[in-house]
Amino acid sequence: MTAEADRRGALSPAQARAMFRAGSWQGGTRGFCLGYLQCGIVMLPPQEAQDFLLFCTRNPQALPLLDVIRGGDVSAGRLAPEADLRFDLPRYHVYRNGELCDDPLDVARHWRDDLVTFVLGCSLTFDAAMLANEIPYRQLEETGQPTMYLTGIDCEPAGAFAARLVVSMRPMLPRHAIRAIQVTSRYPRTHGAPVHFGDPAAIGIADIDRPDIGSPVSIRPGEVPVFWACIATIWDAARRSRPSLFISHAPGCMFITDRRDESVAVL
Repeated sequence: MTAEADRRGALSPAQARAMFRAGSWQGGTRGFCLGYLQCGIVMLPPQEAQDFLLFCTRNPQALPLLDVIRGGDVSAGRLAPEADLRFDLPRYHVYRNGELCDDPLDVARHWRDDLVTFVLGCSLTFDAAMLANEIPYRQLEETGQPTMYLTGIDCEPAGAFAARLVVSMRPMLPRHAIRAIQVTSRYPRTHGAPVHFGDPAAIGIADIDRPDIGSPVSIRPGEVPVFWACIATIWDAARRSRPSLFISHAPGCMFITDRRDESVAVL
């Protein structure tokens, strides 16, 4: 990694959130604050929040629910009590009636005092564990962007919410894939073990070189693509289910908590 990447990895969560709030970093959080829990967020009006809660409960590998913040509360509660969820992510997505209408640096102008916030686990959390096990991290080496695909796998619907599963992908040698399964199985609250590896067509991905979200990365001779259930499933749910207002993190622009990654690991 470069010296700049090392510096970002060594930041404390509070330092990183201050950068995001000031607008001095507007990109993804991959490689930031290594060893800390990174999360996605979804903010919804109360009339649609109950169905989304059930949707998360029925699809825990794609949408691992860590906390629900009561309507109007802008803090992240026990995960980062000094944070302000309206400002402390690098970038957000705002959907209205299923259409992406804004990708702001903060959501102050969209905020309502009745919005319920869902905090969802993200696979960026186990980056430090993967690096510690010398498992290659092609996205960090090449693009710094996620590599995500919409699959042909349907999530279990709940009330107004339905979606197809979105997966993230990391290419690696089979011996690294075996170790990655062992490492990430310890993190069920941040997607856990892969859902598939090998032939992308088996899960409905037609072209591995054309991700639906983020940027492609090289798959070198002897490597296999390894796929994890991904929080990006929320955006297919927003488009299909068309809630009146749906605010979330932007792709790869996660909320960094004060909790260590090991706090959500199992022995």
